[in-house]
Amino acid sequence: MRRFPDSFLFGVATSGHQTEGDNTSSDTWFLENVQPTVFTERSGRACNSWELWREDLDLVQAMGLGAFRFSLEWARIEPQEGAFASEALEHYAAIVDGCSQRGLAPVVTLNHLTSPHWFAKRGGWLDPAAPGLFARYCDKVMDHFGDRITAAVTLNEPNLPQLLSWVDPPASVRELERATLEAASVAAGVPRYRVGNIMLPEEFDAMRDGMTAGHLAAREALKARRPELPVGLSIAIVDDRVAGDDPTLRDRKRAELYDHWLRLAREDDFIGIQNYESAVYDADGLLPPPPGATLNQLGSAIDTGSLGGAVRYAHEVSGAPVFVTEHGIGIDDDTLRAGFVEPSLAGLLDAIEEGVPVLGYCHWTLLDNFEWTAGYTFHFGLHTVDRETFSRTPKPSAGEYAAIATSRTVKG
Repeated sequence: MRRFPDSFLFGVATSGHQTEGDNTSSDTWFLENVQPTVFTERSGRACNSWELWREDLDLVQAMGLGAFRFSLEWARIEPQEGAFASEALEHYAAIVDGCSQRGLAPVVTLNHLTSPHWFAKRGGWLDPAAPGLFARYCDKVMDHFGDRITAAVTLNEPNLPQLLSWVDPPASVRELERATLEAASVAAGVPRYRVGNIMLPEEFDAMRDGMTAGHLAAREALKARRPELPVGLSIAIVDDRVAGDDPTLRDRKRAELYDHWLRLAREDDFIGIQNYESAVYDADGLLPPPPGATLNQLGSAIDTGSLGGAVRYAHEVSGAPVFVTEHGIGIDDDTLRAGFVEPSLAGLLDAIEEGVPVLGYCHWTLLDNFEWTAGYTFHFGLHTVDRETFSRTPKPSAGEYAAIATSRTVKG
C-alpha cells in the first residue's frame, strides 16, 4: 500500500445551482425558462440542498473526508444590484461553521458558472464594470465569514465553453445556444444578455479578458481581508496526448484553452484543475475511442490515467501547487465508478511522488445533481437522490472512496 502525505486533503465538490434548487434570481434559472432554450430540463428544486445542507455535510463526514468544496450563489447574496441579502450570507456562514464542526475544511467557490440575473442583463463579463462588481461581492463575503474558510476559488471553469467548442458539437446545438441568448436578451429587454456557461465563439476572447480581470479584482479583495488566505481559480483540463510525432493540434488546443489561465495562476496560491477525460490527437485530428473501450456519458473512453497527466501539465506551465477541485466520471453503472477512483488516485500519487505539489483532491460529486444543459440525465454522484423525496442513498463508490480517504492509501 502507498500512502498520501499527511497534509493532503481528501474531499468532495458540489455547486450551488446544481444542488440547492430554486435559484430564481440567477442568470441560469432565467435561461432555463426562456423559449427557445438549450437546457433540456429546468433545475427546479435540484437536490433541495438549500434546506438539506446539514444532511449533505453529514454524508461528507460519514465518508471520513476532510474537505467540502461548495459554491456561494452570488444571485442569492446580491439578488438586486447593490442590495445584499443578510439571510443568504447567514445561510452560507452556517455552512462554513457546519463544516468546521464536522472537521471539514470549507473550500469556497465564489462563482461556479452562475451569476445574478441583473449581472447578465449588464452583459455579464463583457461589462467593463464587471470586475469591480464581482470584487465588491467577494469583499462582502469576506466581511461576513471569510475569516473561517480554508481556501477560496474565484472562478470555476472560465474556459469551459471554449473547451466544449473543441468537441465539435452539431451546428444545431450552436444555433440553439445563440437562440437561447437572443431569447433571453429580448425577454430581459437588453441588447445582450450574457452568462458564464454559454458563450458565443466570437466573444470568447472578450469574455476571457473580462473574467481575467474579475479574477484579479477578486483576488485583491480577498487578500485585502486575509493576506494569508489561499486563493486560486479552477479550470477544466482534458489530458491531451499525441499519437505520432506531430503535436500541432494538441499544442494549439493547449494554447487556446489552458495556457492563459495557467500562466495567470503563476501569481496565485494554487491552480485548481478539473479533469474528466483524456483525448488523443494525431496530425489529422481527434482520434476515436479504441474499439471496445467503455465510454462515459461524455462519450469518451474511461481513462484512469488522465488525472495524473492533467496534474503534471498544469504544474509544469503554472509552477503553482495543484488542487484537484473536481474529478469524476459520468456513468450509470456505479461499479465502473467504484473501480475508477483508486487507480485514478494512484496515478495522482505517482505525480506527487515525482515532485508535483498537490494540495488535495475533491471528487465530483457528492450527489446526482442538475448537470446544466443535460439536466438530470448525467450521473456523477457518490449518492443517488430521489427526485420526489430528495432522500440520499450512498452508492458503492462512496464506500470505495471513503476507504481510501480514511486509510489515506492506495494499492500499487
